[in-house]
Amino acid sequence: MTTLTENNGTKTTIGKNGKMKNSEFHEFFVDELKDIYWAEKHLVKALPKMKKAATSPELAAAFDKHTQETQTHVDTLEKVFGLLGEKAVAKKCDAMAGLIEEANGIVEDTEAGTLIRDAGLILAAQKVEHYEIATYGTLKAFAGSMGHTEVAALLGKTLENEKTTDHALTGLAETSINEQAVSE
Repeated sequence: MTTLTENNGTKTTIGKNGKMKNSEFHEFFVDELKDIYWAEKHLVKALPKMKKAATSPELAAAFDKHTQETQTHVDTLEKVFGLLGEKAVAKKCDAMAGLIEEANGIVEDTEAGTLIRDAGLILAAQKVEHYEIATYGTLKAFAGSMGHTEVAALLGKTLENEKTTDHALTGLAETSINEQAVSE
């Protein structure tokens, strides 16, 4: 093991595998993992409500599928924490809390059984996806910079899943829901 002292006095330990531990950057990375962990756990609870509010069977099925995928993201994050030797602890994610609150507002502000509501639900879901894409992309890059190749690979798989979900939602909106919502 090698210990480096940074300009600010922080000590960084680099293990035999070349991975950084105990650095301020590593602590920041773990803190952001806690943030997205909270976000994913709360999204698992929010998606079934969005499914219930959806009019289109296709959108309801998409929310059902993403609920299962999101549970996999929670499990993956727990594996990431384990690989880092950290306890999986959630820290409130204000961004996700706001996005979920916004989705609830869309449900309240639109009429049940309309495709206008579905268009709004897709909007809310895509805002969530874009937040997750930004977060996982950055966390993957952070992990790679610190030499956490297995962690980076796991975060990369989740990132690709989030992108796939975003594209699927776009397809659903553009092939049917938006056009029908305009006609209501």
